[in-house]
Amino acid sequence: MKLSSIRYLIKEGVKNTWTNRLMTIASVGVLVACMVIIGVAIMISENVNMAMGNLEKQNVVMAYMQDYSWALYGNGAEAKGNSSEKPDKNGVRPSDYVIHNEQEAKALCDKIAAIPNVDTVTFVSSAEGLETATKSMLENQKQYFTFLEGEGENPLSCAAKVAMKDMELFDQTVKEIQKLEGIDVIQSNSGLAEKLAAIKQGITVAGVWIIAILMIISLVIVSNTIRVTMYTRKLEISIMKAVGATDSFVRIPFVVEGMLIGIISALFAEGLLYFCYRIATETIIKTFGDVVPFGTMVWELLLIFLAIGVVSGIIGSVIIISKYLRKEGSEFAAI
Repeated sequence: MKLSSIRYLIKEGVKNTWTNRLMTIASVGVLVACMVIIGVAIMISENVNMAMGNLEKQNVVMAYMQDYSWALYGNGAEAKGNSSEKPDKNGVRPSDYVIHNEQEAKALCDKIAAIPNVDTVTFVSSAEGLETATKSMLENQKQYFTFLEGEGENPLSCAAKVAMKDMELFDQTVKEIQKLEGIDVIQSNSGLAEKLAAIKQGITVAGVWIIAILMIISLVIVSNTIRVTMYTRKLEISIMKAVGATDSFVRIPFVVEGMLIGIISALFAEGLLYFCYRIATETIIKTFGDVVPFGTMVWELLLIFLAIGVVSGIIGSVIIISKYLRKEGSEFAAI
């Protein structure tokens, strides 16, 4: 196809948009509404994901180690090691426990960090664990536990504070940590992890359905606009076909019209969503704290809106014009 023909067809598509401007404005208005709803759904999903991510970071597991305290106070006291070793004053032998010093404890933390789904690992000494526990007590309760601060009196084992990347792999990751030599017990909130994973999955499914339904609505709106243009140009199309115009030649102006409607709608939707999101976040930040900045999603949203508009325009126009072109021998010939 010659360049001059392409220019002519694009010009015709733009002219069609202006000629049927009332219908174009209505279509743009409905498309903008659909895109804004899709954008709101995406931004809500992003904010919920951020909030869920913060909750996931707080939903850590504590992996307690088989150290001296474990051997003295815990299950290690029931199963002694090599009887040929000389026990200390508490009756504990070096072979009774796995973790003998802080270096070995941190080496075990490194092994935990090597597990694929583990995000961060923080070593917590027995002294730090006791300090954290006493901080949660009432002031009049703390005095009853001051004796635990003496040397050898702390019953708490050292531990690894583990945060995970994906809560859906929570149970699997806990099992992998439990398999490591030197791990005693793991304290976790598996119920919360399951709820977090279910909420994230529900949000994803709902978002997909919302986008799918609004995409269908967008397609119908653009198709109806093209249909109006088609009715006003029936005679012209019939003449073009009579003088040998190809289906592609007839179809391109309508495709251009549909794409132009989609692009205009995308630009308006981006601006309107930015304005609405900015107003909404000013209140949300004061009440709930941080939200996802619009600037981090501006180009992604624009690309999504353009894709929705262009795809809807192309598909809608192709479907309608193809139906009329197939009827050319009957309906158009009768005009």
